[in-house]
Amino acid sequence: MKRLRRAACAAIIGVSALAGYVVVAGAQQMGATADEQAVRQVITDMTEGFNSHDGRAASRMYMPEARLVTVRGEVMEGQPAIEKGLTSIFETRAKTAMHRTLSVSIRFLRPDMALVHVTNELSGLVAPDGAALPPHQELSLRVLAKQDGRWQVAAFHNTMVRPFATSPR
Repeated sequence: MKRLRRAACAAIIGVSALAGYVVVAGAQQMGATADEQAVRQVITDMTEGFNSHDGRAASRMYMPEARLVTVRGEVMEGQPAIEKGLTSIFETRAKTAMHRTLSVSIRFLRPDMALVHVTNELSGLVAPDGAALPPHQELSLRVLAKQDGRWQVAAFHNTMVRPFATSPR
């Protein structure tokens, strides 16, 4: 009889633990999905801000101490400098530039930190001499952090995709 009670208790504990695991795993999956959607929204907001040629709209998602490195290697430290730098870019070489997002890959390093790779096609840029530049692809690496329930950009680094390739992909 004691063995039967012990077996029954063990079975109840096992089933309870399994049920608890399923509930926690489901909650984590739901959270990851909500966070993934929030991160994707930040990427969308960045693209819309860029396409509106508005430095404030294109930089409002950056953390106060964020760092941005442009495709040309220009470094902007802090959200105010990022807003100022993007405003200057929109007033010069990117007056009519447009981003089109081709792909977004998100990897959560921790529940409050995401590594995001975004490939965009950029068109409408002009060279310093005013000549129109051909469309090209850019790959950016973005680190987003969640603070006070809000996802923000902590770091952004941009590079051209195959800038010196002699043949198409």
